[in-house]
Amino acid sequence: MEETQEVVKEEPPKLILKPLPTELKYGYLEENKQSPVVISSSLTTTQEDCLLEILRRCKKAIGWKNCDLKRISPLVCTHHIFMEEKAKPVRQPQKVEPSMQEVVRAEVLKLFQANIIYPISDSPWVSSTQACQRNQDHGGAK
Repeated sequence: MEETQEVVKEEPPKLILKPLPTELKYGYLEENKQSPVVISSSLTTTQEDCLLEILRRCKKAIGWKNCDLKRISPLVCTHHIFMEEKAKPVRQPQKVEPSMQEVVRAEVLKLFQANIIYPISDSPWVSSTQACQRNQDHGGAK
């Protein structure tokens, strides 16, 4: 007796794409908006089509999942930080010398204006920086 095997076509997972800065946009290597890549929004239509065609030809070089990376052990690709179940990630604030604050601020602004860095609003590791005026009176004797 011959068993019929039903071919189950696996639906690709629904992609949740993050908003990008205006200088960037998503391009897709497959139909139905699958295999997204981030490209410059300043490319002409011809340049964009050419870039996407090259990426489609070299698609095997892009690792979409750990299993796509041939000959590389998953132990090398993955990293786990073992924490208690209800623990939340906390990053301790680091102080910068007052003399270095302006240098750091200028460097960050320079990188931001050059579109090398951009704000990330949906990460638990990022919080908005708030400047506060320091009270000179610390409750000591007058």
